[in-house]
Amino acid sequence: MTATGRPPRYGILLFTLSLVTTITSIVSSLGAPLVPKISTEFDIEITQAQWTLTATLLTAAIATPVLGRLGGGAWRRPTILVGLLIVAVGCVLSALPLGFVALVIGRTLQGVGMALVPLAMAVARESFAVSRLAPAIAILSVAGVAGAGLGYPITATVASVWGLHTAYWLGATLSLITLILAVRYIPPSRASTRMSVDWIGALLLSSGTGTFLLAVSHGEPWGWLSPRTLGLAAAGIIAFALWIVWSLRCDQPLVDLRLAVRPGVAAPNLVAAGGGIAMYTLLSLVIVLVQNPDWGLDQSLAVAGLMLTPYSLTSVIGSRMALVAVKRFGPDLVLPFGCTIFMCSTLGLAVAHDHVAWAVVWMAVGGLGGGFSFSSLAVLIIPHIPSEETGSAMAFNLVLRYLGFTVGSAVSVALMAVYGGGNRGFVLTLITASVVFVAVGIGAWLLSKRVPQVD
Repeated sequence: MTATGRPPRYGILLFTLSLVTTITSIVSSLGAPLVPKISTEFDIEITQAQWTLTATLLTAAIATPVLGRLGGGAWRRPTILVGLLIVAVGCVLSALPLGFVALVIGRTLQGVGMALVPLAMAVARESFAVSRLAPAIAILSVAGVAGAGLGYPITATVASVWGLHTAYWLGATLSLITLILAVRYIPPSRASTRMSVDWIGALLLSSGTGTFLLAVSHGEPWGWLSPRTLGLAAAGIIAFALWIVWSLRCDQPLVDLRLAVRPGVAAPNLVAAGGGIAMYTLLSLVIVLVQNPDWGLDQSLAVAGLMLTPYSLTSVIGSRMALVAVKRFGPDLVLPFGCTIFMCSTLGLAVAHDHVAWAVVWMAVGGLGGGFSFSSLAVLIIPHIPSEETGSAMAFNLVLRYLGFTVGSAVSVALMAVYGGGNRGFVLTLITASVVFVAVGIGAWLLSKRVPQVD
């Protein structure tokens, strides 16, 4: 039942949930593409402007497991609504001419939006018939990526033509529209229980994720071997280790790790982390290739921003192909096949990259692999977890993805330097990403064991 007491209609509810997941791409598009503009407008170093992206990622890493647990029961609808309201407030705060500190605070609040994806999937699982669930989950999984492909060039253009603050007003408007639709159409959870939150586990996981992300995202400007970078990375690893020990001993942990590594769930979690690293290596190096004036293609920032568009469009096609593949060949081969397609894009870019057209082609191939792989993660996980654990399990998968994305985007450029830089470093880094895809694909195949589904 919706908030008005009527049964939710499939189409309008799916559209509303898609907007909730697209908040992720809206928040993302208001980050990375605008960092150079922020640096110029506020007359600050690019490393300082980078905090408008880092703060958002840190918030997402901290909020995702907590909101996933809070939204696992009767609090799901209010958690989504409050989360959307926080995102809208963050966009408004960033849009107002209150200075750089207010902008960073606003971007910090916007990071909550990236934690709402698992809750949208939990609503879909509870609201949709079994025959419609898999296609709906696939759409929700790929909506964020597809939205980013349009959001990146749009926000960059808006910021260039009408100013930086207008881009954030656009984000505020889209967030408020999503909030209004969510109030109207997202139904209350049928679960009567209120999920308890393991706050000690939340503190340990958030500390580990946050400090590790901070070290990785700022490793290049701080220096990869600097005491600050190494200290934060070590602190993150220690916090992760303590969290694992605590979670295995806790009666109601934030994330059931035994559930996270069971057959049917372990493979998607492996692809989320390892595949995320290799995927963002591709995305980052394409941007480097397109803009580099020495050995690259020497194109503008606008052209670089458009490189994500073919990736996003074909990711939708890849998600539909994955559904067909699951029905025809079963779930065991979907993730390995997706990794193979992705490997073709990284190897292809390493071999042929002397024209913008080649970059577009390989990004389109990468989109097929990304849609095939990442849209399948939730589809493959959900049948193997209890309904009340949907939000928590998907939140953990999303945290692994964020870690993979951040490591891939940060390490890719550094790895180029290790390999000697220039065209040689570019090619060898892409070959390394291809090896990662091979390893992840083999690991996913070995871990993909059919087990009885859980209602």
